Amino acid sequence: MRRLSVLTAAAALVMFAGTANAHPKLVSASPAANATVAKPARIELHFSEKLMPAFSKADLTMAAMPGMAAMKMASASALSSDGRTLVITPKSPLPSGRYSVAWNVVSTDTHKVAGTYVFAVK
Repeated sequence: MRRLSVLTAAAALVMFAGTANAHPKLVSASPAANATVAKPARIELHFSEKLMPAFSKADLTMAAMPGMAAMKMASASALSSDGRTLVITPKSPLPSGRYSVAWNVVSTDTHKVAGTYVFAVK
């Protein structure tokens, strides 16, 4: 009986250890990384886990071009109702150029993750 209890406890520890160490992962983005698109009205980042709204955000920056420094674009970021999608909405239409999205998110189990990707607007 004692051996069964030890085996059950060990199995539970192994099962829940993977869950406890999970981090939110960027599953997909729209526009996709390295894509060239028409002017997007919004940018969506889909994550593998629910996120904490107060600690999850993204910044949109237009890349530097000859004669122009990189420029942070006015935008708002918020979580959608599913809790897994971070939506970035530019305050005005994006001009043609290359853009970088830098995101920082915290999942409901308090793991912080950050990343960046780029896309272009025709």
